[in-house]
Amino acid sequence: MKTFNPLLYFITDSTGLTEAEFLQKAEAAIEGGATLVQLREKEKSTRAYMQLAEKMHIITKKHGVPLIIDDRVDVALAIGAEGVHLGQSDMPVHTARQILGDTFIIGATAKTVPQAKEAFDAGADYLGVGAIYPTTTKVITVRTSPETLLDICRAVSLPVCAIGGLTKDNLDILRGVPISGICAVSAIMRSENPAVAAAELREAAGKLIESGVVK
Repeated sequence: MKTFNPLLYFITDSTGLTEAEFLQKAEAAIEGGATLVQLREKEKSTRAYMQLAEKMHIITKKHGVPLIIDDRVDVALAIGAEGVHLGQSDMPVHTARQILGDTFIIGATAKTVPQAKEAFDAGADYLGVGAIYPTTTKVITVRTSPETLLDICRAVSLPVCAIGGLTKDNLDILRGVPISGICAVSAIMRSENPAVAAAELREAAGKLIESGVVK
């Protein structure tokens, strides 16, 4: 059965870190309050991606947090991850669902209402929408306005996670938009104390939810 909490969706970035440093930061983020973890590696070979994913999965399972593999259905299936996240240039959601079955969590990137509806119809479990702010990651992003984010939230009955340059201090742009969680990369990975950074982000997102600003 698929159960996941998208409140603080932590997306990793291993740039400039040794493997040991990377895994230490990732575990600290989970200990600090990350509720969902996506392993994102755009440049590793399949074998290297799998090896790192296996090590990450040991950590996430220890803490009871689902592991989502970015882009690669084969890697997600091979290491027994809980889910996969697919962008617009990756395998179609409906194909991934046929391969992975009903128990896998499948997330999809959507930047427009038609894309969101297509992902919903194809069987996605959640959407990642952004970039809300400019990002400092190597991933190529297109800005998404709060108005478009709101339209997407209203168009589909799926959890929607906002992504892109979000920090504990700039979440007001989400006010009034019924998202289900926020995604964070640099705000955690580039922090000297990722556990504290994750805790602060989760608290900030939680306050919005508790106040009824977001669902």
